[in-house]
Amino acid sequence: MIQSIRAVSSLIASVFILMSGFGLANYVVPLRALGEGWTATDIALIGAVYSAGYTLASFITPKFIRLTGHIRVFAANIALMVVSILLCALVADLWAWMAFRGMFGFAIASCYLIMESWINEKAENEYRGFMFSVYMVTAMGGTIAGPYIASLGDVMNTALFIVAAIILASAVFPVALSASSTPTPPTEVGFDLKSLWRRSPVAFVGTFLSGVIAGAWLNFAAVFAKMSGLTETGGANLIAAITVGAIVAQFPLGRVSDYVDRRAVMVFCCILGVIAGLWMFTLDARHEYQLYMAACLSGMVMFPIYSLNVAHANDMALPGEFVRISSGITVLYGVGVILGPLIGGQAIAYSGPSGLPVVLAIFFAIYGVYATYRILRRPAKV
Repeated sequence: MIQSIRAVSSLIASVFILMSGFGLANYVVPLRALGEGWTATDIALIGAVYSAGYTLASFITPKFIRLTGHIRVFAANIALMVVSILLCALVADLWAWMAFRGMFGFAIASCYLIMESWINEKAENEYRGFMFSVYMVTAMGGTIAGPYIASLGDVMNTALFIVAAIILASAVFPVALSASSTPTPPTEVGFDLKSLWRRSPVAFVGTFLSGVIAGAWLNFAAVFAKMSGLTETGGANLIAAITVGAIVAQFPLGRVSDYVDRRAVMVFCCILGVIAGLWMFTLDARHEYQLYMAACLSGMVMFPIYSLNVAHANDMALPGEFVRISSGITVLYGVGVILGPLIGGQAIAYSGPSGLPVVLAIFFAIYGVYATYRILRRPAKV
């Protein structure tokens, strides 16, 4: 296990830096959009185009990996993210931002695909849940810093966008300068959703639903905080609470899933997700600390369920299939992330900020019911 971690240590360092810049960018973009007077529906459309770019990466990125290798494609997509966030700083136009955020979505999804296929190639099945926990904890830890950096500046100025670009650009150094061996480029590219469905129906459905949940949250967390009456620092605290919850729960959930049926862990997570969503529904800025507690509980399951799906799908993968598996998962997750902000935006437009946690609770419930059905249908851990 220690050797597996050492084999991806440079990648893990890049993940932390990358997600720090990602966290800052994802926090300032919706707040700047609100400052420009754009509606929740407008922000949802920006999020949907971002997610469409995210999904497109699954079709294109594996071909580039096969031609040029993981590191070069990783560096190119870092550059694309830097360009897109700087363009957002230069041009405050709704239609232009849709294009810029589509670029960003494509680039971050490409990086995820590279990072996750890299980790899966280096991880053995008995440690896969733990390895993905290391990856997810590092990623979540990086995202904590972003909102707090945002609270030090003004989202209506360009400085925070420039800082985000600097951080993102720095993420290329650990991987580019590492002497560690890199994954073997795939001999075949593309994805096979039918095969993914046959291997793990629960990962197929669960990846899509976790994308809906994450898409709704990531695009509207800052909006939810502001509309609930929280200050800029309060909004940063809310994001941090969810992230801390994810960090605290990721290791134990990942490790437990290495010993028991991963689907049972998914059901447990979904029950907690429903409770957290309904709890947040009853709260606003007058109950600030309870809101942080509910957000922390939500974070304990919101992001770990993604790694549970990835681990479950890759348990059955053959050598050389990891990029294809990651591509299929990225497609499903991307489709969910496209729908998430559209659903979350409409919920907020009709019901105010309380609509967002209701959406989260509903989709956690659907996910939990389906995972339970799969356990009853096929009891074996496959």
